[in-house]
Amino acid sequence: MLSRVANNLIWLERYMERGNGILSLLKVNFYANQDSPELFPWTPIIKNYSDFNNTFYTENTVDCLDFMIFNKDNANSIVNIVTRARENARSVQEHISRELWICVNNYYLFLTKKGLRKKLKNEDSIDFLDNLRNYHLMFYGVMDITQERGAPYYFLNLGKFLERMILVSDFTELKLTEIAKTTDKLEQSFYWKNLLLSMGGYQLYLKKYKSAFKEDHIISMVFQEKLFPRSLYYCVNKLNLSVSKLIEGGQLDKNYIEFSLGKLESTIKYTSIESINKQGLEHFINEIKQDIHEISMSINKIYFSEIT
Repeated sequence: MLSRVANNLIWLERYMERGNGILSLLKVNFYANQDSPELFPWTPIIKNYSDFNNTFYTENTVDCLDFMIFNKDNANSIVNIVTRARENARSVQEHISRELWICVNNYYLFLTKKGLRKKLKNEDSIDFLDNLRNYHLMFYGVMDITQERGAPYYFLNLGKFLERMILVSDFTELKLTEIAKTTDKLEQSFYWKNLLLSMGGYQLYLKKYKSAFKEDHIISMVFQEKLFPRSLYYCVNKLNLSVSKLIEGGQLDKNYIEFSLGKLESTIKYTSIESINKQGLEHFINEIKQDIHEISMSINKIYFSEIT
């Protein structure tokens, strides 16, 4: 498969995964901000998911949502993310199912529909965010039931799980920054709960631990839980599977990606909670983010990321 095609498939899925993650973060922070605006402000989200030279900051909920969804000067606004996803999907239409292309295109047409931006100010914000998230959920479902299990499918999965690992690491680091500002155990539990909700892991946590939000349990679930589809352990296993399938099919040569994935998997799987606590969770996350960065750079080097 041509590098250009593989690259566009990877970035199509990366953009859709990123959009879903940001919308989830916005929805969870909306609820938390209504109850405790002093604990869950909008500024950290704007700062983390906009350009470095961005000067726009607000604590007005609707203004923040408008910036994160519709502002074309924000590289990570949903409208920009979906536009780039659509561009990548259009360039690989012959390699993805017709239904998947229609799904992405319909999302773009809905998001750019005249008058939609005004509705954000007049409608319930949660309903608005849910309507957008439904397009991402539809994308996942359509891909699962219509995309043949060939090379394009595994390239799409490379993008999905690589981006998911980046988001999980970023979300966790974002909450650690807030936790470090307080010694109040109750406030810290609010931040941990918020993290689980943002990742869709709240219900599973309650089922497994049936307890208050303890840091050791959170770490174990976010990084090492085999059954949680957004844990780093789950994601790196899926990445390994996709890379193996692409090597078996001759679409990918054995290279540094295999070594980097194996190194990251060992770090996540065999590092004990005691060891993480000893070195510090922030240090542990930074090491993992560095490994993820190396994997991402290896993929970009192969598939010409500048095309996107």
